[in-house]
Amino acid sequence: MSSPRAQALDLVQRYYAAFNRGDAKAMLDALSDTIVHDVNQGVRRVGKTAFKDFLEHMDHCYQEQLHDVVVMASDDGTRASAEFLVKGRYKATDSDLPPATGQTYALAAGTFFAIANGRIARVTTYYNLQDWLAQISRAA
Repeated sequence: MSSPRAQALDLVQRYYAAFNRGDAKAMLDALSDTIVHDVNQGVRRVGKTAFKDFLEHMDHCYQEQLHDVVVMASDDGTRASAEFLVKGRYKATDSDLPPATGQTYALAAGTFFAIANGRIARVTTYYNLQDWLAQISRAA
């Protein structure tokens, strides 16, 4: 049997592999039913339904792939983190953000995870919003 750390690493790696495949079902399967999602510059969402709605919104507005994903985990497997490069295209205007015209961007980002009972219980993502805004403004 693998260690708790190895199990956490595998869980997060499967979650990001599903992201890069555009497989929302597999992403949701990795989450606890009471998932807490804290997104950069946004409101806290709780539960799989809210997370599913977020994924649908993101898929509508953005086309993204994650590159150079590095995953780390605590020895007890209850915490993990990942650092990666987001390469994306801004497809549709997102609420009060600048208009989308198909601008592309590359943005460093990181996520912290809480893990319980073999599922991701919390996802907290950080990135530099000002850098993203500058990139899409230059590309417009």
